[in-house]
Amino acid sequence: MAVSIDALQQLLQQLNGIAAADLTPLFAITRQVKLEAGETYIREGDTSRKLAWLQQGIIRAYAVRHNGDEATLFLRWEGQFIASHDTIIRQQSSRFIYRALEDTVMVEIDYNQLDGLLRDNTRLEPLRSYFLQMMLAEALDTIEAFVTLSPEERYLQLLESRGDIVNRVPDKYIASMLGVTPVSLSRIRKRIHSRGKQ
Repeated sequence: MAVSIDALQQLLQQLNGIAAADLTPLFAITRQVKLEAGETYIREGDTSRKLAWLQQGIIRAYAVRHNGDEATLFLRWEGQFIASHDTIIRQQSSRFIYRALEDTVMVEIDYNQLDGLLRDNTRLEPLRSYFLQMMLAEALDTIEAFVTLSPEERYLQLLESRGDIVNRVPDKYIASMLGVTPVSLSRIRKRIHSRGKQ
């Protein structure tokens, strides 16, 4: 499911009424990035400060534990932004791996270049707050979901927001993101399915 680049332009224009003409310098320093399924976008230890908007595909952010198990931090898909919180906010090397689960197309900008552009063009300054607030809000949403919702409720929340994702992402990654085992995810699905039949 691909989304139009026009959707990105419209989103950015909605921020404090930024005019289309003001976005021209921003789009001039972006580039299109294509990844094949399984290709790594950001490696653990990477220090590059890239920010991208997904036009097509899914990116998984994950860490490899000491025992070799992988822990999925989050998934990002069409119409969402992807960046390393470590390199953008903490200004340190990435602790996570960001890998394409499908063939992926993104619009990417170097955050250092974006930073310079925002300093030179004050009309675009709301973009910085938007990107940082968005990253913070996504992190808080995840924490709140783990504190206030059961794994089944988190799964139902994912189904409600983007039900197609569960058919595009292997169960083991969905389970890891929800904080359960694949066996537990299977039980959750069976419970939901049996309630649907009643």
